[in-house]
Amino acid sequence: MNFEQGNLLTTFLPLIVMIAIFYFALIRPQRKREKEVKDMRGSLAIGDEILTIGGIVGTIIQVKEDLVVIESSGMKTRLEVMKWGVSSVVKKKNHSNNKKQAAQEETSKEEKN
Repeated sequence: MNFEQGNLLTTFLPLIVMIAIFYFALIRPQRKREKEVKDMRGSLAIGDEILTIGGIVGTIIQVKEDLVVIESSGMKTRLEVMKWGVSSVVKKKNHSNNKKQAAQEETSKEEKN
């Protein structure tokens, strides 16, 4: 019986090792990339400059549930792009600094009154 268990272990050990290598080398990094892309698309905001899958660069002027409206080129051409069509954010508008600046401006206005 012990001989059979040892033989069974040596038979399936390479298969188990291959599955583990496959998981850590391919599946896990792919899930991490998918999560990062999903987070990026979920955090799109007005003023961000984006690149679409089709190669169009534009600035977001409106964000809807599943699409964004971008303004591209010097002629102010507006395009509606599905969020899944956003490839990357070229330049992220610093929203936290804008909130801080707005709060400081409100404070200074109150002090003047």
